[in-house]
Amino acid sequence: MPNRLRPAALALTLALAAAAGCGANVSQEEGKGAGATAPSGGHYPVTVENCGEKKTFAKAPQRVVTNDVGITEIMFALGLEDHMAGYVMPDDKGDLTTVPWKDGYRKTKWLSKERINKELVLDARADLVFAGWSYGFNEGEGFTPAALRSVGVDSYLLSESCRNGQGKSRGVMAPLDALYTDLRNLGKVFDVEDRAETLVASFREQVAEAQAMAPKGADRPRVFLYDSGEDKPFTSGAFAGPHDIITKAGGDHVMKDLEDSWTTVGWETVVARDPEVIVINDYGDTTAEQKRKFLKSYKPLANVSAVKNDRFVTLDYVDLVESPRNPAAISALAEELR
Repeated sequence: MPNRLRPAALALTLALAAAAGCGANVSQEEGKGAGATAPSGGHYPVTVENCGEKKTFAKAPQRVVTNDVGITEIMFALGLEDHMAGYVMPDDKGDLTTVPWKDGYRKTKWLSKERINKELVLDARADLVFAGWSYGFNEGEGFTPAALRSVGVDSYLLSESCRNGQGKSRGVMAPLDALYTDLRNLGKVFDVEDRAETLVASFREQVAEAQAMAPKGADRPRVFLYDSGEDKPFTSGAFAGPHDIITKAGGDHVMKDLEDSWTTVGWETVVARDPEVIVINDYGDTTAEQKRKFLKSYKPLANVSAVKNDRFVTLDYVDLVESPRNPAAISALAEELR
């Protein structure tokens, strides 16, 4: 049977986030966008670089709408729920009442379980949307930062989703660097830089401790991340969360040469790279156990080491996308791979 990891190290993150302090003293005035005129002196205006674009904020946004669980929890980890109009996510993201940021979920409005769209954002009177390419923003549906800008709403892009200039492939930095970048950028935007630095330092320490106990050298097992798909598997390349989670936990990520975040490959590639462990991404209508049964029964995979030896590990979706749960996931997987 697969191991379902519920990282105990999340409790450490909760304690560290709580120790980082309460909300910052920022203006509660609404209705001014990022381009508004700011009084001289003080913290503002501030400028951050987001996916290659410099963005200047004259004040802290007051009505942020987030899309998806990892993005929402980045805001909660920074203690910014008072700056949020609400969040959008489907109801397949696990039990949200036991996570370190459960108070954030309790205090913040769940705006929709459907796709985020411009009408929802306008109804929420949002002054900023925190989402990403394929994490809400989608040119095919006309929901883009440019479309929001045309109606006076600013945006911040999840750094994991930054496009790298090669078509629509995503990723410009290592996954954990993307997390740390967003924490620090948002810390600056919302005047909670000390809190952001405390989180980054605690996460780095947690990852270092996991690496110290992780397999090394020839003992590193080959690991494949299975998200979904039967005709072709959807998986992680070098710029999505699983790459750093697998690598820093002591695994050899078999798709580390894919210069993309989340992408599709062929089963023949998986077979040729012969993973010894398969990590299953648990979310959606297909359960982790159903995914495991498919992998076990799919004849082309019969001789793959992980399938022959029944070595499957299950992680939750939010552990694997960019989120404050990534360091705890590294700790848990490192324990499993030892």
